[in-house]
Amino acid sequence: MPITVLLVDDHPVVRTGLRALFEHNEEVEVVGEAASGEEAVALSGHLHPDVVLCDLRLGASMDGVDTTVALRAQQPAPAVIILTTFDRDVEIIRAIEAGAAGYLLKDVAPATIISSLREAAAGGMVLAPEMTQRVVEGMRKPRIRLTDRELEVLRLLDQGASNREIARALFVTEATVKTHLVHLFAKLNVESRAKAVTLARETGLI
Repeated sequence: MPITVLLVDDHPVVRTGLRALFEHNEEVEVVGEAASGEEAVALSGHLHPDVVLCDLRLGASMDGVDTTVALRAQQPAPAVIILTTFDRDVEIIRAIEAGAAGYLLKDVAPATIISSLREAAAGGMVLAPEMTQRVVEGMRKPRIRLTDRELEVLRLLDQGASNREIARALFVTEATVKTHLVHLFAKLNVESRAKAVTLARETGLI
């Protein structure tokens, strides 16, 4: 029997291209398409695909990592392969920690995608050798742990908000905002708002 696959990408042209890739391959059957994480979870619960081939960035909806977590919680749980253009270590590690069976870049050869689907459907893990080494090294590094409120402050910093604007958005005093910033800077080991935002983007915190 062919491997049943659900395609998840917010760009219709990508889904069309992937469907065309599998169209004449007897090993793979595309059973559905989704444009968002929420749609993917709903369709997977109905269609029960063997593998979900999912983009990492899905517009304003759940991202690929959140979608992976939700998919892996289903019974039966499909294998999930992230197919994306982003190859930062933090993105790869987040996906693997969420339960993804693989992480592929969109410039891989079509044959690699098909063999990866086969491997994932059989319960295996799909990572390029160089990615495997990066994941191992990344997981050995200490992780930056921020509270939910610190993450909220960080996101507002990323939007260019002043202390007063942050205080208003979070319904706290400016003194409380300053305290959060002190803790943020210490945890991130930075000395300015700009460096905090830059590091947060680089490490996938925001």
